[in-house]
Amino acid sequence: MSELLRVLIVEDSVDDTFFIVRELQRGGFHVEFERVETATSMQAALDTRVWDLVISDYSMPQFGGPAALTLFLHHGIDVPFIIVSGAMGEELAVEMLKAGAHNYVMKDNLSRLVPAVRQELRAALERRVRRQTETTAAFLASLVESCEDAIVGNTLDGTVVSWNVGAERLYGYTAPEIVGRSVSLLIPQFRPQELPELLEKIKQGEHIEHFETVRMHKDGGARQVSLTISPIKDASGRVIGSSTVARDISQRKQEESERLALIQDLTSALARANGLKESFSA
Repeated sequence: MSELLRVLIVEDSVDDTFFIVRELQRGGFHVEFERVETATSMQAALDTRVWDLVISDYSMPQFGGPAALTLFLHHGIDVPFIIVSGAMGEELAVEMLKAGAHNYVMKDNLSRLVPAVRQELRAALERRVRRQTETTAAFLASLVESCEDAIVGNTLDGTVVSWNVGAERLYGYTAPEIVGRSVSLLIPQFRPQELPELLEKIKQGEHIEHFETVRMHKDGGARQVSLTISPIKDASGRVIGSSTVARDISQRKQEESERLALIQDLTSALARANGLKESFSA
């Protein structure tokens, strides 16, 4: 099945347009195209349709390659712009590439056209994927930074590499104060084996959820926290670090302690009352 290719061809020659389209078809493309030869018609084509590729002649009576490239760049679409010309030397070709064209092919060597098109379509796709990845990464980074929970990124030896605002609120350290230092700074001295044991589990790819423990604040006070720890893997699946989400549960633990104390007080009071009742009965 042929690959659909929507091509805007800036060309004053109907015959040359035919040869370009035929070469693309020979290369395995199903070509939908429009030929334009003025700035007005090119602008209208860019405004009204989505294109995969723009092919432009360099020299035309009313409208040339440099002007077409300027209009193309002004429109701001990221698709390949390829010069296909019979009247352009190497020097002019280099100038067009520097100005923003992606490739050029001479009309007397159209066998280069399909390889050039495939190369530039692949490069355009890579650019779009990279932009999408960067946009997604920036969005996720924004979510992490604004999250109420403390989110900390560590290497496998426990070195802190990322530290959000939630971590600053929970632990008291700013990012510049702790990034590059060991996360052991947060571990109480009475739990010396906890960090090595957690790191070993992460190295094995384990995911740890709702692990309740104690962490130290910058002021020396203890904070009771619930941790969710996830391994971070590279593209090959190798574990290279960990991400820890910590939630302060000190208030909840305090309330639980108070509730248990109240239950114990009530139980003791009930026991005393029963004891008194029995003594009176006797």
